[in-house]
Amino acid sequence: MYGLRCETMTRRLCALLVLPMIALAGCGADAPAPDAGRVVSDPGVSHIHGVGINPADDSVVVATHTGLFRAGPGEARATRVGDRRQDTMGFTVVGPDRFLGSGHPDARDDLPPLLGLIRSDDAGRNWQPVSLLGEADFHVLRASGRRVYGVNSADGALMASPDGGRSWEERTPPGPLLDLAIDPRDTDRVVVSGERGLAVLRDGGKRWRALDAQRVGLLAWTDALVMVDAAGGVHASTDAGRSFEKVGSLGGQPAALAAHEDQLLAALHDNTVHVSADGWRTWTLRVRGN
Repeated sequence: MYGLRCETMTRRLCALLVLPMIALAGCGADAPAPDAGRVVSDPGVSHIHGVGINPADDSVVVATHTGLFRAGPGEARATRVGDRRQDTMGFTVVGPDRFLGSGHPDARDDLPPLLGLIRSDDAGRNWQPVSLLGEADFHVLRASGRRVYGVNSADGALMASPDGGRSWEERTPPGPLLDLAIDPRDTDRVVVSGERGLAVLRDGGKRWRALDAQRVGLLAWTDALVMVDAAGGVHASTDAGRSFEKVGSLGGQPAALAAHEDQLLAALHDNTVHVSADGWRTWTLRVRGN
C-alpha cells in the first residue's frame, strides 16, 4: 500500500527520502516478515526500522524487519529478544521495559497482517494488541507521556492519541509525512517532516504552519530539535525548527533516529547504530552490523 501511495508523492520525496530511508517506508503493508514461520538461519540485525534505549538497563533496542534485538551496556553485538520475528515497523520506548510498536506479525501468529498499535511490558519478549488491530500499520510512531502520534502507512493518515494509544483522532497533515518529533516541553506541539518540508503542528495536530519547505529528514527532540538529512548531515535547531545549524555528519544514510535524555541514537543502512552525547557533533559506534 505504501509503495502505491508513493506514486502520488513528489519525485523529490520518493527519490531522496522514501527509497534511501527504507526503514520508514520500505516494507509492504500487506506482507509479514519473509521466512517467518519457517526454520531458517537467524539473519541477525537487518533492515532497521527503529531504535531506542531501555531505561531499565540502558540497553540499546533495535527494531527490524525480522524481529527485535538488544545490546546491553558494553556489548557491541545485538542479540535477538525472544523468538518472535514480527516485522516491527513503528517502534518507540515509553518507559523501563515498556515499548510501543506496529507492523506485521510473525507468520506463526494467527493475527491480521496489520498489527495496529501493540505494547510490550517485558522489554519486547511479549506483545499485546492495544488498538486498531487489522486497521493500521504505523511506519512512524512517537510517544511522550500519554500522548502518542502515528502515521498510518495504510492510508497516510496522521493520527493522535491522548490516552496512550487506546483511542485515536485523525488529523489532516501538510502532505505525506516521513517523520515527526514531539516537543518534550509541550506534547501538543509536533514538528513534522515530509513532502512539503518541515511544518509545526499545534493543539495535538489540529493546526499546522509551514516552517521550511527545503528541509526534509528524520527528526528527534532532546534539548534541541535535531534533523538528519538523506546524506547524513546533522542539523540542530534551538528555536523549534524555525532555523537550523549544521553541527556534524553521520557519515551515511540514516535509517532510524531516536533521542534519550541528552543522547541521540542513529541507525544506518549498514545495520550499525551510533550514539552521540556531545551536541551531535561526533558519533560513536554502539552496535555493529552483521
